[in-house]
Amino acid sequence: MDKKLKIKYIVFDILAAMLAWAALFLFRKIGLEYGRFEDINQVFRDSNFWWGIAIIPVGWLCLYAIFGTYRNVLRRSRLKELIETAVASAIGVVVIFFVLMLDDHISTYHNYYASFLFLLGVHFLLTYIPRVIITTNTVRRVHTRQLGFPSILIGSKKKAFQTYLDLENQEIYSGNLFVGFVTVNGTIEEDLKTVMPQLGTLDNLSELIEKYNVEEAIIAVEDYEQDKIQEILRTLDGCDNLIIKITPDARDLILGTVKITSIFHSPLITINNQPMEEWQYSVKRISDIVISLLALILLSPVFLITAIIIKCTSPGPVFYAQERIGRHGKPFMMHKFRSMYIDAEAMGPALSKDNDPRITPFGRFMRKVRLDEIPQFYNVLKGTMSIVGPRPERQFFIDQIVKRAPEYLLLQRVKPGITSWGQVKYGYASNVDEMVERLRYDLLYLDNMTLATDIKILLYTVIIIFQGRGK
Repeated sequence: MDKKLKIKYIVFDILAAMLAWAALFLFRKIGLEYGRFEDINQVFRDSNFWWGIAIIPVGWLCLYAIFGTYRNVLRRSRLKELIETAVASAIGVVVIFFVLMLDDHISTYHNYYASFLFLLGVHFLLTYIPRVIITTNTVRRVHTRQLGFPSILIGSKKKAFQTYLDLENQEIYSGNLFVGFVTVNGTIEEDLKTVMPQLGTLDNLSELIEKYNVEEAIIAVEDYEQDKIQEILRTLDGCDNLIIKITPDARDLILGTVKITSIFHSPLITINNQPMEEWQYSVKRISDIVISLLALILLSPVFLITAIIIKCTSPGPVFYAQERIGRHGKPFMMHKFRSMYIDAEAMGPALSKDNDPRITPFGRFMRKVRLDEIPQFYNVLKGTMSIVGPRPERQFFIDQIVKRAPEYLLLQRVKPGITSWGQVKYGYASNVDEMVERLRYDLLYLDNMTLATDIKILLYTVIIIFQGRGK
């Protein structure tokens, strides 16, 4: 169903873009130029008309993809549809005029303004009307229980059963189709077993979510089980596109943590599992690719000279590849210029420190100006890393960090980066204590993750490189 809806949105968006361009072309050539063409067929013989019909819809689809328009189409709201379509239409029309129409021959600038407003209005209406019809029909089918979202209930006592009843008896159904529940401490409310099956325990929660294609997890634990919530959230954190909701307690209601999104739905706290808006993720990825390509091209002379110096000053390979843990706990190979002597970890994993005898003389210089990090732009191009993000660590050290700071696993929500807030503050950590200290800043980054924050971190990184304050 989700795939069919995406196709519907895409087809109608393409048709809207084509019709809007055709309408603009006719408006400009016939309306504004006061019928200069005696035969309307001359309009359709203009190659620019057909080039626009072929190319412009592709540009619109790319813009909508950046906005995340075609993700989670079953959960679209009509208000969000209105705002998103209006903003995307304004941006797209501005781009069309600057790229395609700024050098047009015109008799008066009034024609530009009239054309701009005409295209904006026509494109918005032709795009929004089919979208809102599709969205309204989807919302109606969810509310009438024809469509729903596979959900799992985490909890097995009175609060869990009451939450189930609240969701089932809502005046407007929210679409939760429960596949079952998991126990937290073993005890089970008998009434709960009559309405859904027990699937397992917290120990196999991740496997159950994957097995049943769960889209929503509802956490409903008793007040005396609150200490389990962090453990549950850490387990759920590695599940892509999972919506996590939790029943509020009295303290949440007093502090105003509960934000109501619909007056008819049960009050639940939605855990923000997406630190950035979808369009910011898209721009961040595009920026990663562009910057990485430019860096690898422009720094290729530095790349070559560095490789030659490494080869001439110490025996061993130029590059060093090491397994690190990335997003959602998935391992990947991170590439660097070798800054240590070969067999530097013959005695086992160890962190570098000041005056570390394992680091070569040139390696010490590379670390100060971050030359050793240049090959990681290749990791960024592959998509295993980002330019800005928490530094990836080895599983050996992650196990030690998690014993002291379990919240470290929250960093695995996002891709690791070449530089980070913690890296700017501490550089290379020389012990686990520094890793835990650096964690504070990486968690702050997670809570304040925006494109503006990334730019600030990049600027500070550049300053550190030119000052040679890396370690």
